[in-house]
Formats: sequence, structure tokens, C-alpha cells
Amino acid sequence: MNEWVIETKGLSKKYKGRYAVSGLNLRIAKGDIYGFLGPNGAGKTTTIRMLLGLIKPSSGSVHIFGKAMQKERLAILRKIGSLVEYPSYYGHLTAADNLEAIRRIIDAPKTRISEVLDIVGLTKEARRPVKGYSLGMKQRLGIASALLGNPELLILDEPTNGLDPSGILEIRELIKRMPREHGITVLISSHLLSEVEQMAGTVGIVRQGELVFQDTIQNLQQQAQSSIVLRVSDPQAALLTLYEQGLDAVREGSLITLEGISDAAAAQMVNNLVTRKHEVYRIEEKRKSLEDLFLQIVGEGGHA
Repeated sequence: MNEWVIETKGLSKKYKGRYAVSGLNLRIAKGDIYGFLGPNGAGKTTTIRMLLGLIKPSSGSVHIFGKAMQKERLAILRKIGSLVEYPSYYGHLTAADNLEAIRRIIDAPKTRISEVLDIVGLTKEARRPVKGYSLGMKQRLGIASALLGNPELLILDEPTNGLDPSGILEIRELIKRMPREHGITVLISSHLLSEVEQMAGTVGIVRQGELVFQDTIQNLQQQAQSSIVLRVSDPQAALLTLYEQGLDAVREGSLITLEGISDAAAAQMVNNLVTRKHEVYRIEEKRKSLEDLFLQIVGEGGHA
């Protein structure tokens, strides 16, 4: 049996007669990076607040580490690190001093400060006032704060929001190391779908408070038909050759596209073209991106 770090059953939250979250059944396995995806306003932050015991569900249950959140909240929270929305910090203090203030509250060992600064790559910047930090560095400091208590579960709400490409890359690489190097299970919420695709092993997609997809990234990608794009010397003549082979091809300028073709059929197709003296300059596979699939699943009403 799988060891679920997070399991919710029928988790719902109602505000003024409207469900912000409805009947959510999340299952997050130990050591996984779980991408919690959905457009803004889909109910991601409300769900995370319920997982952290910050708001009470209207109905349903939350079990974390096999324990009921409503009964054993403090014992559970001791093993969770979280970063919900933007990290708070004292701008005039250094990173080390900011972490020291939190360390005293949670009673973590002093040695943990240098450990977490090392994990997030801020050791060299530890003595600089945080107000001079870039947004990406502040976000890494926020993750360092979340790691101070040596958690088994890390919950990050939109951790790459507002970051530039290099900041996004830093946070992504940091998150990917968590299960591998520290045995930490990670739940990351995002509307940046291409980001989650590069980090997560499993995804849950929410639309208007309901979970509409929950499976591995691999299975999600397999739902997208891939297409083959060819660049050849004489596209029109090549198109006729492909029609003769019984292949459904579409020409756009100098490119020819074929949908959902097997590897064997692609090899046969190239062989036929070369035999007929066509010069094949390039052949590439194009998969639908996770964004395309996401829009397909949530419907056009869901904007990322």
C-alpha cells in the first residue's frame, strides 16, 4: 500500500453559499513532488490553508502523515514547512538574523541556520541586510525559513510568482533537490504549468474548486498526441508521396505535419521519401505542451 503523506477525502470549503473548494480527494505519496495546478481563483490557496489548519473545512477530512488534522494539528505542523504567498522578513536584518528570530520561536538547534542557508545557496549573502536582496533571493530565504524545523513535508504556494527567468530556475532546481537529497515530500501550487512539468512527478489540476485530473506527469503527457514535423526539399511533391503511402499529412509552407504517427510508420515514411529522391532536411517530434493539455482539461474558461 502506498504511504500517503497527504490524503484528503471530500474536502470542501463554502463561503457565502458558494464552494471555493468542492469534494477534493488529494493523494500525495511520500518523496513525491506534487504539482497542484489551476488558474488563479481555482481554489489552490484555500486548499493549502485547509491543509495547514489555518482555516476549517466546511466538510470532508485532511489526513497528513496518517493523522487527522482536526485532532492532531500541532503534532502534524511540527513536521511541515510552508511558504504561503510572499515570505515575510525584517528588511533591516541580515538573512542569518531573520532566521534566528524564527529559530527561537520554533526552538530549532542553532546549527540549523547555517545548514538551511547552505541548502538554499545563501551562505555568502548571510550577513547582508535582506532589503538589498533580489526577489529570487528573498524567495530562497523564505524556503530556508520553511526548512528550519527540518520538515518532512514542504508546502509552497506559487513559489516562482513574479520571479525573472534566472530566479525561476534557481527555485526550480532547489525544489527538485528536496526529495532527492533531504527526503522531503513537496506540494507546490502554481499556475505556471510549464514550470510544474519540469519539477513534479504527479499533478492535480483544479477547476473552480474541483479536482479534474490527478495522475503522473507522464500519464498526462501521454494524453497528448504527438505530431511529426518534416522539412523537405520539395514539400508539394513529398506531400503527394505521403498521400500515396496512406498518411494524413498537412503542408504549411515548407513544413509538413503528421499527427499521431508511430515510430515504425515514421521510419517507413522517411525511407520512402529518401527512396523517391526527396532530401529530408529535418524531422522533429512535437508534443502538446502541458499548457495545451491543461486548457483542454479545464476548458477555455480557465486562463493560466
